[in-house]
Amino acid sequence: MSIDSGGGRHRLSRGQRIVVHVALLCICAGFLLPLVWMVSTSLKPLEQTQEIPPSFVPKPPQPGNYLDVIRHEKMKFPLFTRNTLIIALLCVVGTTLSSALVAYGFARVDFRGRGVLFALMLATMMVPFPVTMVSMFAIFRWLGEHGLGQWLGTFRPLWVPAWFGNAFSIFLLRQFFRTLPDDLSEAARIDGCSELGIFTRIVLPLSKPALAVVALFTFLGVWNDFLGPLVYLQDQQQYTLALGLQTFQSQHGGTEWHY
Repeated sequence: MSIDSGGGRHRLSRGQRIVVHVALLCICAGFLLPLVWMVSTSLKPLEQTQEIPPSFVPKPPQPGNYLDVIRHEKMKFPLFTRNTLIIALLCVVGTTLSSALVAYGFARVDFRGRGVLFALMLATMMVPFPVTMVSMFAIFRWLGEHGLGQWLGTFRPLWVPAWFGNAFSIFLLRQFFRTLPDDLSEAARIDGCSELGIFTRIVLPLSKPALAVVALFTFLGVWNDFLGPLVYLQDQQQYTLALGLQTFQSQHGGTEWHY
């Protein structure tokens, strides 16, 4: 292991490496502590979750807590999980494909107004969802009222916009595409390959790490999204995990921490 001290790099001694690794392990343990506490609490009886001082060891462990939640009469968490995965999958595929296509245009295709359009696209990142929530709700209601299919009370408002690109994903992919050698694209053009062919045969295969990051960020965003399902979903059979968990938490007037 070596460290750049500004004036050059020097190797650490064995004792220094041990100290560094111990420090890093302590930091990692600090980040893992909430996860360990969550798992520990899920295996406790309800009365032990409120004990002072708290204990990390359930006495005795209650693995049946998981079955109680899954078998709950009103809260159908397997159904909520399926709903969440359906929406997440559609959003991941839509965001990754559409953002990659737009990002390729900004990174590799020279057209008039490219810089202005890219700046406008970046500006949308500063507008949070609550600001546009009412307008988007009105648009989806208008679509339903004018014979363009039912939108409110369905999954459509949660995944259809994902197929029109995401500003952050476009920015991330555009920056990655710009790092790819131009020689590859020029050689393909000389061989008669179209822009779409260059995009699908050269750029996308070389961009798997960036595409994986976009897919991961999108999945995490959809998995944790609470406000979107709260606004558009009306039937409990359509609830996502975030919405179902909030309903489950509040139905008894208090949180049952072991569940």
